[in-house]
Amino acid sequence: MADDINSETGSSPKAGQASSLVRQGSVLSLLTLGSRIVGLVREMVKASLLGTTALSDAFTVAFMIPNLFRRLFAEGSIAVAFIPTFKGYLIEDDKEKTKEFLSSFITLLTFLVTLAVVIGIGATPLLVPIFSLKELNETILLTQIMFPFLALISFAAFLQGILNSHGIFSPSGVAPIVLNIVIIICSYALSPFVKNPARAMAWGVIIGGMLQALVQWPAVYRLGYRIQFTGLKKAFTNPGTRTVLRLIGPTIVGMAAYQLNDLVSTALAGKAGPGVVSSLQYSLRLQELFLGIFAVSIGTVLLPDLAGYAKKGQWDEYNRRLITAMDIIALITIPVTVFSLYQGELIIRFLFQANSFNEESVALTKTAFAYHIVGLFFIAINRILAPAFYAQSDSKSPTLAGILSFLVNMLLAALLVGPMKGGGVALALTLASMINTVFLLLFLRKNPQVAVGRAVASALGYTTKLAVFSVLALLPLFWLSPLLLTLMHGRGRLMSYGLPLMLNGLVFGLIGVGLLVLTKDKQALAIGKSLKRRL
Repeated sequence: MADDINSETGSSPKAGQASSLVRQGSVLSLLTLGSRIVGLVREMVKASLLGTTALSDAFTVAFMIPNLFRRLFAEGSIAVAFIPTFKGYLIEDDKEKTKEFLSSFITLLTFLVTLAVVIGIGATPLLVPIFSLKELNETILLTQIMFPFLALISFAAFLQGILNSHGIFSPSGVAPIVLNIVIIICSYALSPFVKNPARAMAWGVIIGGMLQALVQWPAVYRLGYRIQFTGLKKAFTNPGTRTVLRLIGPTIVGMAAYQLNDLVSTALAGKAGPGVVSSLQYSLRLQELFLGIFAVSIGTVLLPDLAGYAKKGQWDEYNRRLITAMDIIALITIPVTVFSLYQGELIIRFLFQANSFNEESVALTKTAFAYHIVGLFFIAINRILAPAFYAQSDSKSPTLAGILSFLVNMLLAALLVGPMKGGGVALALTLASMINTVFLLLFLRKNPQVAVGRAVASALGYTTKLAVFSVLALLPLFWLSPLLLTLMHGRGRLMSYGLPLMLNGLVFGLIGVGLLVLTKDKQALAIGKSLKRRL
C-alpha cells in the first residue's frame, strides 16, 4: 500500500507512510476527537452540577476504581495479547481454529471479569477509606453502583479487538461517544429521581456502558462471527488463550503497579484538600481531549499494522511506520503544548466556569493543567511505542518500563504533594511519563531490526523545529490576547473567554501552518495531500 501511495504522489516513503496513516486513521481520529469533545462536555456538566466539591471528589474516585481494573481486563488484555494473537489466526486463515479461540477467550474473559466485579463490590467498603474523602458513604455507594461497568467495558473491548484486527475502526469510535452522551442525558434526566446528581451520573455510566458494547455487535455479526461460550477447562487449555495468558502474564505485575500508582496518587491528592482530586480530573480530561486528536487513533491503527509487519518479517515497513507515527505525534502535541501553556486559564474558564465551578476551582485546575500539559508529548509517544512492543508479542519490556516509571511517579508525588498540592501530583506524572519514554526506547533497542537510533534522531530534530515554530507563532498573542480580553470583558462566558480563545487559536494556527508550508515540511505536506484527496 505504501508503494502505491508513493507512486501516486511522487513523495518519499516517509511521506507516503504519513499519508497512509492519516488516511487509515482519519475517520477514527474524527470519531475519537468527537468522543473526547463529548467527554469534555460530560466534564462540563459535572463541573456545573458538582464543581470541585466533596461530592465531586466522591464521584471522581468512585468512577476511577472500576476503571483501574478496566486497564487489565479491557485495554490491557485486548491490546497486549488478544489482537496480536487473533491477528495470527487471521493470517493462518483456519476458520474452525479461529472460532474455537474466540469462544474460549470470551468464556475466560467473562469468568475473570465477573469474579473481579463480585470481589470488587464486596471489597469497596475496605478500599474507599484510604482516599480520606469527606463523602465516605456516598463514595462507597457510587463505587458499588459503577463496578459492573468493568464487565460491560471489557466485552466492548473484546468486540473492538475483533473489528480492529479486520481493519474496521468506526464502530469502536462511535461506542465511547454513545457512553458519554448517555451519561450527560442521565445527569439531568435521572437527577429528580435520585438523591444527588452524582448518583444520576453513576447510573448513566452503567446504561452507557451497556450500549457501548451493543453498538459494536452488528459490525462483528456482519463479519460472520457467531461467538458462543465454551467450558472453562476448554477455555483455559485452548492454545490461543494460553498464548494470551502468557502474553498478559507479565503485564499483570505492571497493571498492578499502575493501579497502585493511581490509588496512591489519588489518595495523596485527597489528603491535599477538598477539590484537589476533582481539579486533577478536569485537567486530565483536557489532556485526554488533546491526545484524542490523533495519538489514540494512530496507536489503534498502528498496532494491527505493526503486528502484521513483525510476523511477516517486514522490518523496513515496520520502521517507516513507527517513525512516521512518532513524527505525526510531535506535529500535533508540540504546538498544542506551547499554546496551552499560555492560554491554559482561558481554556479552563471557557469550558468549566459556571455555577458550582468557582474561582477556587479555576485556580486549582489551572495549576494542575500547567504541569500536566508539559507531559502531553511524552504520554502520546508512549501510546505509540507500547504497540511497537505488543506487535512483536513482547509484553515484558513495556511492563518493566511502566513499573519503573510508576515507582518514580509515586515517589515524586509523595515528595511534591506537600509543598505543591495538586500541582505536585501533576508534575510527578509528567516527569514519570518522560522517564517511561526513555525506558521504552532503551528496551526497544534490544531488537536489532528496529531502527531506534533513527527514530530518536528524527523525533529530536523534528520536535526542536516544531517547538521553535510554536514559540514564533505564539509571540503575537502576547499583544493580542490581553487586548481581546479587555474588549470582551463582562460580555458573558462565550464572548469573554470563548471568542478571544478562538481568535488566539486561529492566529497561532495560521502562523504555525504558514511556517510549515514555507519550510516545505514533509509530514505536514503529506497530511495536507491526504486530506485534500479525501475532500
